[in-house]
Amino acid sequence: MGRAKLSNKELSRAEVMGRVKAGDLRLGEASELLELSYRQGKRLWARYGEGGAKALPHGNCGRESNRAYPAKMRAAVLERVKVRYEDFGATLAAEHLASDDGLEVHAETLRRWLREAGLWRRQRRRKPYRQRRERKAHFGELVQRDGSLHEWLEERGAAGLSDAHGG
Repeated sequence: MGRAKLSNKELSRAEVMGRVKAGDLRLGEASELLELSYRQGKRLWARYGEGGAKALPHGNCGRESNRAYPAKMRAAVLERVKVRYEDFGATLAAEHLASDDGLEVHAETLRRWLREAGLWRRQRRRKPYRQRRERKAHFGELVQRDGSLHEWLEERGAAGLSDAHGG
């Protein structure tokens, strides 16, 4: 299950270590080029000496995580989702799997599994429709009225439903 190609970082390390091997660079200069300490450069040089460029990737590269769910559980969850929760979103399906079926899976993990199995696609949300009010015939023509029954003008004007201009 390992990776077939080297990353760009590993390729640049292999190139620099190749220059050290050819004698074009000293190990201290190579460490500076790779932005490593001299000690880390020596460790990298030792790994390169033992196995060449193939020894430069990290040892855990391509391995399954220790925290990964078992393959049987993944298959059981996907089968259950196909049968019973096909039209659910990942979050709701994860909640129902935990409460009804006793299969506890994080919603984001379930979403990733569904995407990889081709059972779920991200659905884009439409922007809400907004209808603007019809413009008045003239700029500044909006009339303001007071709808309260309180006497704001203290008997200096008409009571309630009066214009804001006092008339």
